[in-house]
Amino acid sequence: MNYPNKVIKTGETNSQVVKAIQQRLIALGIGALQGTGTYGPKTVAAVKQFQALHRDKFGNPLIVDGEVGAITWEALFDVPAEPHTDAPNALLAKAIAVAETQIGVMEEPPGSNRGTQVNAYLASTNTPPGNYWCAAFVYWCFKKAAADLGIPNPVYKTAGCLDHWNHTQGQKITTAKAINNPSLIVPGSIFIKNHGGGFGHTGIVTAVSGGFIETIEGNSNPNGSSNGIGVFRLKFRKINSIEKGFIIYG
Repeated sequence: MNYPNKVIKTGETNSQVVKAIQQRLIALGIGALQGTGTYGPKTVAAVKQFQALHRDKFGNPLIVDGEVGAITWEALFDVPAEPHTDAPNALLAKAIAVAETQIGVMEEPPGSNRGTQVNAYLASTNTPPGNYWCAAFVYWCFKKAAADLGIPNPVYKTAGCLDHWNHTQGQKITTAKAINNPSLIVPGSIFIKNHGGGFGHTGIVTAVSGGFIETIEGNSNPNGSSNGIGVFRLKFRKINSIEKGFIIYG
């Protein structure tokens, strides 16, 4: 059974989906379940037990909450989610293609928020060298993509992640909605993280795989930290780690 694009938890009315979860847990010898199709306290306890004993596909412990979201579903049924890599429109596809050409760009020197290409990203948003540049990288990629397609760039012009979220005219998808239904996120979406204090991080989604996204990010590191040294492709971000949400243009 494929993930039903919603978090399965207490009160779930789709008994067929609940029974599938219960039968899988019974087959694994977890929980004192009878497969009634009712997501009650015993099912919550069994799911928590499974989560405490298992890890996601990247080896990270599962969140023990008694709910079956996309990541727990993938681990429970041991069926890897098929990556969704098709952008829904020409602009998003082109923006991904442009971003891919920038993978490997590094600050000069590392840690300076400067460099020939980094300065170009910042300049595209009228921001001087030496500033954080992840949002400027996103804007630059979309600006070049739109120019190549001969269309206006719809992305809000800013080097600020949260400024982008607050002023965009694109479609916003909150993290809560994306966790419940990962299919709402499409390749070419822009993710917005919120680190507090007015700071954040952003990048371009290149693929969606269950509860995970693959991304290309500027001002990042191989481990995905913000204010990093270059442009990297990352494959391990969880949808539930994106504090603000996602923006879709086009």
